[in-house]
Amino acid sequence: MKKKFYTEELRKLQLELAKLQKWVKAEGVKVVVVFEGRDAAGKGGVIKRITRRTNSRICRVVALDKPTEKEQTQWYFQRYVEQLPSAGEIVLFDRSWYNRAGVERVMGFCTEEQVEEFFRSCPEFEKMLMRSGIILIKYWFSVSEDVQEKRFQSRMDDRTRRWKLSPMDLEARKRWVDYSRAKDDMFRYTDTKQSPWFVVDGNNKRKARLNCIHHLLNQIDYKYITPPEIKLPAKQEDNSYIRPPIDEQTFVPLVY
Repeated sequence: MKKKFYTEELRKLQLELAKLQKWVKAEGVKVVVVFEGRDAAGKGGVIKRITRRTNSRICRVVALDKPTEKEQTQWYFQRYVEQLPSAGEIVLFDRSWYNRAGVERVMGFCTEEQVEEFFRSCPEFEKMLMRSGIILIKYWFSVSEDVQEKRFQSRMDDRTRRWKLSPMDLEARKRWVDYSRAKDDMFRYTDTKQSPWFVVDGNNKRKARLNCIHHLLNQIDYKYITPPEIKLPAKQEDNSYIRPPIDEQTFVPLVY
């Protein structure tokens, strides 16, 4: 995909995202979008393109760290419930409650009994969210072993992006098959008619971004709200105001 075409199409989709957020705010709609998938599959890139032209007070990202000791004693879904949207909000979960079915299970951070309970509870939990009026959309980003390898290597070679390659990512790479089995089990229990998983082919970053955003927009029956005409007001004039001397202020050095 040529960069020019990609940039033009992305701009069109971002314009539609701006229309969507305005409608969500005006109508008091609540939207949750879950992003899951392999490391380096492109979740972060899509989220970044969604939020680049949207208002962070309407469309916000939730990326929780590992649970604290207190959170480990709570109902598993509790800390995610606290992050759910109020009326007029879109929440993008950069990984979500599905950590239990993925990284926690594969890395041995939870017991098989806890995983089984998650599979029993998760579909009911999501039904409750939707009954409460939340629009729930779930994406799984898929990437091949070869492409993931190239992206990991690219991160290792670029010091500005090396932070994106954590020890957990490297361990997950070693356990590719275990993650595949965990993902298959997760889909078996949670890919329901009411709340299906939408799989995004993440091997081509540009195509993945456009396809995912286009699909997201088509999942919500939003209406275009014509914005009111804006006119810049006349600037206040007050000849009695005297600006303090510039040399009394501390400026950032002009290094560039």
